[in-house]
Amino acid sequence: MNIQSLSVVVPNKSCVNNCAFCVSKMHCDAYKNQMDDNLPFFDLYLKDYLKRLEFARHNGCNTVMLTGNSEPQQNRKFLTYFGLFMQMMRDPFQWIEMQTTGVLLDANYLRFLRNHVGVNLISLSVSAPEDMDNLQIIGVPGGAPFHLAALCQEIKKYDFSLRLSVNLTKAFDEFQGQEERFFQWAKGLGADQVTCRVLYSDGGDSEQAKWIQNNAAAQETVQGIANYVMLKGKPLGVLPYGATKYSLHGMAVVVDDDCMAKGKLPDEEKDAYKYLILQPDCKLYSQWDDPASLIF
Repeated sequence: MNIQSLSVVVPNKSCVNNCAFCVSKMHCDAYKNQMDDNLPFFDLYLKDYLKRLEFARHNGCNTVMLTGNSEPQQNRKFLTYFGLFMQMMRDPFQWIEMQTTGVLLDANYLRFLRNHVGVNLISLSVSAPEDMDNLQIIGVPGGAPFHLAALCQEIKKYDFSLRLSVNLTKAFDEFQGQEERFFQWAKGLGADQVTCRVLYSDGGDSEQAKWIQNNAAAQETVQGIANYVMLKGKPLGVLPYGATKYSLHGMAVVVDDDCMAKGKLPDEEKDAYKYLILQPDCKLYSQWDDPASLIF
């Protein structure tokens, strides 16, 4: 088995944000949180959790993404435990990333993530180039606004690598035919990496699916970015799931049209996974939206 990365779902009862396109709201699968130190069998589940971390690590995975159906930084206690898990493992993960919109992050929290949790890279989900539009789309609560440029500056100050995970909403249609300006915008924020994500919809009638249908970037915008990357970029390699990574303006760039890992693998890589998901029930799954994808 070859696992590209491990997505660790940080448990939270609800998300501080209310993203208009939130994938997790398109399905109702709930996994019981066994990573609660108030439970009577917490010691047993702690061992189960460590087993799953070791399983992924010993199957070729050295990258962890702290993520979930909420903002990971909402649960600082779990992140404190996770930092201890890395110290407890015989062969810990060396590359730890965190996926976030950036809400609630400040200098003190970034220092904690860098020094204790061991986070190397912050992956910021960005849904619009303008702050007010971005905050509105991701539904940041009134008391927790932030300025993207200032946050990126703080992230770079603490020497994290910075990935911009750009959700291609129609707000980015302003760059249609101006792809050079789009990548200069990302470069200006200090990005080391850029992942352009085509928004995923399950085709259902949920509010989120309908929002995506009405607010996703135009196909011409997506194609224009993809064409620009292929024309101007230098291929750096092919990721296990088929996407090509390019060097462009000093940044590593990927156009991801399979964020839910639904694509088919080549025959020679049938035992490879784009990622596995470690849910709060202390079990590993290969799909976000299907509990039948249980691995171990």
